[in-house]
Amino acid sequence: MEFKIMILKTYLLYFLGILILSSCSKNGKTKKEDNRPNIILIMADDLGYGELSCYGSSTLNTPNLDALAAGGMKFTDFHSNGPVCSPTRAALMTGMYQQRTGVEGVITAANHREVGLSLNETTLAEELLKLGYACGMYGKWHLGYAEKFNPTYQGFEDFAGFVSGNVDYHSHIDQEGYFDWWINKALKDEKGYTTDLITQHGIDYIRKNNPSKTGKPFFLYLSQEAPHYPIQGRNDKPVRKEGSGKYIRKVPKDSTQIIYKEMIETMDEGVGDVMQALTDEGLVENTIVIFCSDNGAAAGRGDSGGLRSFKASIYEGGHRVPAIISYQGKIRSGQVNHDQVMSMDFLPTLVDFAGGTPTHKNIDGISIKDMLLNETILPKRDLFWSFKNRKAMRSGKWKLIVIPRDGKEVLELYDLENDLAESVNLADEEPELVKEMQQKLIQWENEVRTGVETVSN
Repeated sequence: MEFKIMILKTYLLYFLGILILSSCSKNGKTKKEDNRPNIILIMADDLGYGELSCYGSSTLNTPNLDALAAGGMKFTDFHSNGPVCSPTRAALMTGMYQQRTGVEGVITAANHREVGLSLNETTLAEELLKLGYACGMYGKWHLGYAEKFNPTYQGFEDFAGFVSGNVDYHSHIDQEGYFDWWINKALKDEKGYTTDLITQHGIDYIRKNNPSKTGKPFFLYLSQEAPHYPIQGRNDKPVRKEGSGKYIRKVPKDSTQIIYKEMIETMDEGVGDVMQALTDEGLVENTIVIFCSDNGAAAGRGDSGGLRSFKASIYEGGHRVPAIISYQGKIRSGQVNHDQVMSMDFLPTLVDFAGGTPTHKNIDGISIKDMLLNETILPKRDLFWSFKNRKAMRSGKWKLIVIPRDGKEVLELYDLENDLAESVNLADEEPELVKEMQQKLIQWENEVRTGVETVSN
């Protein structure tokens, strides 16, 4: 009799266990690990093509980014979608030319405080969120100042940082004297240097969201402010106070380059700290780490690495930027890639890695997943830039530039394969090619701007 009772109890416990497991599964509480890759995207602000030692700098020491490049793929022909902040970020978030979103120029602190990326757009974070990823963002948003444009309405479950073009690295005051540091949807200060705060939030996020604990992969967007002005190091004093856009103190000119160098090297130090956190959590081998810049270097401070011009220009110095992608054990280490890649390519690429397809019908970017994993060559395509009525298009080795001057359009044609510095204008020697490329540029403009109100500053 006792034996039968024991068997009955055993069966009851067995079926009770099944019921509990079934209930947990229905409520999404199981912790079975999802083996899709985690994704970390680190974006520098105004970092020029020649400002990492792995890109040829002889004055900067960036060992952690050098190591990331040595362990993955370094790009020589990577381009930001825009030559300034907001347009590139709009393209990054949507996978489309920024002109389709209306964010064609800088969303300024002075004139655009009620303007932002439409909530009707589907962002990279929203795409990954729908695919079961945890999504966090720390740092610079610059796609809308008002609370209604907050990243937490655009797919990011957790956000800390600033929404303007730049803030004082210590007091967190923007260019117009507004306090600008958010914890999710609320303004709330955190003491500290923005570069370090962004890095620490990223490290905390990695530890909290280890897939072995949560059962799902994560997307972490670390949008650094460095080396954008104001020029401030980790131990410097504030230069702005609330209520005034004017500097309360000026940085001595003979200190500018020293501090600027420190800003980049501090950011590099943070990259090393993030990589160490991945190592500590056992996540290095299943995490894609991307590093890039939002546009070229600022004139007078940064280094374009021999390219023509700087930030805000449609010459190469304005939009050809450093880019590195590492995926240990999947992307062969030590590669140098010469394919033409754009910021807008990240959305389709990362959604592809996550096992999905972009939901928006007008995606302009392409997935480079196969190129990264199998070293295939990307299909040929034309690429376009436009900023403040200055336009450019790339077709293979050729680049056409159209600049308004004295009521006319000045046409310039460069062979980037033999003239990366854009020093010899070949427009007069290739009139038919110029005509063909100009027509393509007009067709592209008509397509991406149809019915869209734009921020053009």
